Amino acid sequence: MKLPRATAVPAWFTPLLLTLAFAGLVAAAVADRNAWAPPGWAIALAAAGLGGLHFLMPRGLHFAIGTTAGLGTYMALFVVIGRAAFPHAEAWSMGPAFLAPVGGFLGAFLMQRRRLRMIAERAGPVDLRHLRRMGRWLVPAFLVAACCMAFPVNRLSAAMQGVALITGMAAIGVIVAASIQGVVLLLVDAATILEALGKRLAVVAVPMVAFTMVYLILVVAFGAVYRIADDLSREPLFHISGASRWLAFPEALYFSMVTQATVGYGDVTPHDDGVRLLAAAQVMLGQLLLLFGFSELMRGRSEPKPGRPDAAEPPAHPRRNRSAE
Repeated sequence: MKLPRATAVPAWFTPLLLTLAFAGLVAAAVADRNAWAPPGWAIALAAAGLGGLHFLMPRGLHFAIGTTAGLGTYMALFVVIGRAAFPHAEAWSMGPAFLAPVGGFLGAFLMQRRRLRMIAERAGPVDLRHLRRMGRWLVPAFLVAACCMAFPVNRLSAAMQGVALITGMAAIGVIVAASIQGVVLLLVDAATILEALGKRLAVVAVPMVAFTMVYLILVVAFGAVYRIADDLSREPLFHISGASRWLAFPEALYFSMVTQATVGYGDVTPHDDGVRLLAAAQVMLGQLLLLFGFSELMRGRSEPKPGRPDAAEPPAHPRRNRSAE
């Protein structure tokens, strides 16, 4: 009996899922009680549109990460700048305003998808000349945002603020659509950079994992020692949020982590000389571990890899060659 073949996951499914998940995360963060944020349906449409972009131009997961990061950055800027410039804009205007630049990008891409796909497939290493194309749409978009911040739009009525918001975002949408080639080249360059970064991370993966494991061992070990020392003491050894009390194990782990990272928030502080010396020893060990980890990462990058030209066996000793003759 033949077993049914496993259905392969389409290449665009993972980018779409990644874009939707990240957009949902940012949407949940901006949708607070006093929210000035685009509605969920607008965010879902934008994420689905940009995620579905990979169906027309599959460039791999790195391109998906670049597109997803672009959407998340746009959402954050839209909320921050929009709340400052249009604080009383009515809710009906936020969805169309948010979708205007995304719609301009996707519409222009669909109209020129063949040419843009050829440009993306021909793209090689990152070309600094692409920065000029970025300026052609980033600078005008920045000027539109600056005008919205400079003019007293926030003195208008709520309805007029909504109209002004849609007008400004529609202008940015026109700018993005007119500079669609520069936007696509930016996304492709971001994908190229992420791909190169992924290859470098693969080289140093082993020392990174080893460093992380030893780092966590130190954190847990010192956290346990802090907790045991506090439990054996007649009086509490730590001040927690200004009050002297016994240290719970999660708080001991937290203190151990911020001590080893040399962050020192100050919400958990020792008031015993022995614990202070122990914390100082942990800081020293943490710094030594950091130097050792950095050294291992650098050595991992410089060591020749099997199959590379610089990994060939060294030539035989000259004396040995002469004796063989």
